[in-house]
Amino acid sequence: MNWKDMASKGIKHNIIFADFPLASFASLRFKGFLFVAASAFVVISQIAAHAAEVRTLTLDQALEIADSRNRDIQKAKEFFRQVEGKYVEERSAALPQFTVTGQVARQQDKSQGVIAGGLIPTLEDTRSIEIGLSQAVFTWGKVGAAIRAAEKGFRTADERLRISRQDTRRDVAVAFYDILLAKEQFAIARQNLDQKERHLDEAQRRYAAGVATDYDTLAASVSVENARPEVIRTENLIRQAKDRLRFLLAVEVDVDVAGSLEAVMKPVPSYDETLTVARKHRPELEELRQRKEISVELVKIANAEDKPRLDIKGGYGWRQLDVGDAHGNGQAWSAGIFLTFPFFDGMKTRGKVAQAESDRRSIEIDEKKLSDSISLETRDAINTVKEAGEIVRALSGTVNQAERLLAMAEKGFELGVKIRLEVEDAELNLLQARGNLTRARRDYLVAQVNLDRVMGVLGEGKSVN
Repeated sequence: MNWKDMASKGIKHNIIFADFPLASFASLRFKGFLFVAASAFVVISQIAAHAAEVRTLTLDQALEIADSRNRDIQKAKEFFRQVEGKYVEERSAALPQFTVTGQVARQQDKSQGVIAGGLIPTLEDTRSIEIGLSQAVFTWGKVGAAIRAAEKGFRTADERLRISRQDTRRDVAVAFYDILLAKEQFAIARQNLDQKERHLDEAQRRYAAGVATDYDTLAASVSVENARPEVIRTENLIRQAKDRLRFLLAVEVDVDVAGSLEAVMKPVPSYDETLTVARKHRPELEELRQRKEISVELVKIANAEDKPRLDIKGGYGWRQLDVGDAHGNGQAWSAGIFLTFPFFDGMKTRGKVAQAESDRRSIEIDEKKLSDSISLETRDAINTVKEAGEIVRALSGTVNQAERLLAMAEKGFELGVKIRLEVEDAELNLLQARGNLTRARRDYLVAQVNLDRVMGVLGEGKSVN
């Protein structure tokens, strides 16, 4: 039955939707629209909230956050508190020691009953409370050496904190520059893809006009598809670099960076100047020097184990004694000077001294080894800065030349005096020039940061001179 027959028989349109009259269907559609709108609003709100959590940082801001939140720096600060506690512990040996002792005891010895015909009581009750004093007078230098070693431990903790801060600043700076590099690489890849797509559009127009072949269109299409993976790859590099920076900053929100890879070319210091600064300011070297001084004090402590020492000890308190029917109580005190001389301990002290001496010599070897390593690091750092700087200078004008070459190739292709291969060669040259220059700038900035770290002055405002 067609619509004309239905109309002739007086059948209304809404009979077809007997279960869903038009009014109900319109209401349902309106409710569906409201549901979709509400869902879209929730999604948009979540996206906006997520976007609001992204924090864009400059390099200075990132370094400031890292100084207060980085896990390695926090651990170094806790080590400082640990050394502080160790100093308090060692210092306590030179201070008076006070103790309070209380006692309630009952003692029975029936064997005493046979003495004097059972006249001596066998049950005894004792109650006492006493304040005791102990003060070291002479320890053969053991206490003084321990206190001096703990004091040097403070300086060791300071150097460890410097190490953590400089390492963190270097890592944060590298992560920051890596994000900028990844963004530049993504922009280059995106521009390359856009250009390939424009070539594809041009090839399709030329094919439609009858001045190009299927080969030209297919070649342009393949170029577009080959350019897409680099866009995906560089976009993922951005995410990875951001996650690395967020890990170093120990923050929960997503981070982004604001800055540029433009670098001011600086004169490279000489090897001798750089090495002099490094040997003076490297926190690792200074830490080893402090540890060597501590090891000298530890030798003195070990050597004093079998030497005489004097202590003053005393006590004052109250005591109650019940023996059988006899009862008594009153004040009680004692005082004296005590000499302790463990003149033979089975050569235990000799073994401790040998271990302490070996530790001291090992630290001296580590100090010399680190000094040699710093010499090598200094040469490598200077050479890396020179190399990166020369590459930046060499590539600075190459990009402009490559851009001109590409423009000339594209114009020639439009006029029919250039072939597509020449255009693609020009595009590849420009892409390589931009990528190489961007990476060279990043490498130069990282090399400068690493040079400051090798000298031990990163973030401390100290110059080579």
